[in-house]
Amino acid sequence: MTASWRFSTLAERHRALGSKLEDWSGMGTAWSYDGDPVAEYMAIRTKAGLMDVSGLKKVHITGPGASHVIDRATTRNVEKLMPGRAVYAAMLNDAGKFIDDCVIYRTGPNAFMVVHGSGQGFEQLTMAAYGRDVSVRFDDNLHDLSLQGPLAVDYLEKYVPGIRQLRYFGHMQTSLFGVPAMISRTGYTGERGYELFVRGQDAPMVWDRILEEGAAMGIIPCRFTTLDLLRTESYLLFFPYDNSEMYPFEDEPCGDTLWELGLDFTVSPGKTGFRGAEEHYRLRGKERFRIWGLKLAGDVAPENGAPVLRDGKKVGVVTQAMHSPLNDWTVAIARLPVDCANEGTALTVQSAEAGEIAATTAAMPFFDIDKARRTAKD
Repeated sequence: MTASWRFSTLAERHRALGSKLEDWSGMGTAWSYDGDPVAEYMAIRTKAGLMDVSGLKKVHITGPGASHVIDRATTRNVEKLMPGRAVYAAMLNDAGKFIDDCVIYRTGPNAFMVVHGSGQGFEQLTMAAYGRDVSVRFDDNLHDLSLQGPLAVDYLEKYVPGIRQLRYFGHMQTSLFGVPAMISRTGYTGERGYELFVRGQDAPMVWDRILEEGAAMGIIPCRFTTLDLLRTESYLLFFPYDNSEMYPFEDEPCGDTLWELGLDFTVSPGKTGFRGAEEHYRLRGKERFRIWGLKLAGDVAPENGAPVLRDGKKVGVVTQAMHSPLNDWTVAIARLPVDCANEGTALTVQSAEAGEIAATTAAMPFFDIDKARRTAKD
C-alpha cells in the first residue's frame, strides 16, 4: 500500500480478499481482489454486490450559514432540497471549469452532509464557509458501504422498515443490525442500490453480516474498480479519469466545462451566484470537445488512453471501456470532437492489445436508458 493518511476499518477484510490496498484520495482502497471482476459486475447487474467506498470524503456543514455555503460552493439550489433528500451537484472554479462532483444530503434545516471524491470539494466548501456562522467538519469515522443491485432491497427490507418505500436519492436515519446508520438510495452503478453510512467501529460487523447472510442470495464482495465496468455502461464520470487533468489539452491548461462533460444538468435552472457561474454561462456553445459514447466491434475493450482516429488521424481518446457478456457489447466513454457527438459516425480506436477496432459514436447511457432500474418504486 502506498502512503495513505486515511484508513478504512475494513482494510484487513480487503487484504484477505487479495487486495494490496492501492491509494485513492488518501485512503488505501481495494482496487483489486483475487477473484474475477466480471463475476462481480454480473453480481451487481443481476443480484447484488457489496463495496467499501469509504474513500469518498464526507463533510458535515452545519449552522445558520450552512445553506449559504452549499449555495456558493455548488451548482444546485439547496433551498429546494428538504431534509431526507439528496441531490447530485457539481463544483466549479472561477474559470467556470469542473473541479469536483458531489452528493448533497440535507439532514436538517441547518445541516448538510456533502460526499465528494478526489477533487477540490473540501477546499471549495471551506473557502465558501469563510466568515460565515457555520461549522465544516471532515468525518473519516463515517464509513460508506455500498450495497448495489436488484436484490439489495430484498436483503435490506428484512432489517430496515420502510426501506422499500425510500425514493431514489432519499435517505433515512435508522439502525442496521442494532447499530446506528444513515441509509441513502444512491450509488454509482446504474442499479437500484443503497449506501450504508455507519461508524468505523461498526463497519466490519456490518460488512461481515451482509456477506454471510447474503451469500445464499448471491451477494458477494466487489472491488472498487468493478465500478469502472458499471459506470461505463451507465454514463457515470469519475474525476479525474475522464477529464483533461488526465488527458491534457495540447495548447491550454486543464479544465473542462459542464457543457463539454454533459453535466450541465447539475445546474439548477436560473441559478446564479455559485462560484464560476458567469463563466459557466458564457462558455455555453464554446465546447472544445464532448464526452461521448462509442460502440466497438469485437469483445476486447481498449485500454484507457487509447487514441480515437478519424480517417487515420487522432481526434480523441478513450477514457474508459468495457465488454459486457451480459449485454453482449463492447462500449466506451471517450473525449471526442464536437461534430462527433452524434449517432453513427464511423471511427476507429487504436488499441495496444487488439490493434485497430472499428467504432461508431453513440449517445450515453448505453444501459437502462430511461433509468427505470435505479429509480424503481416497488
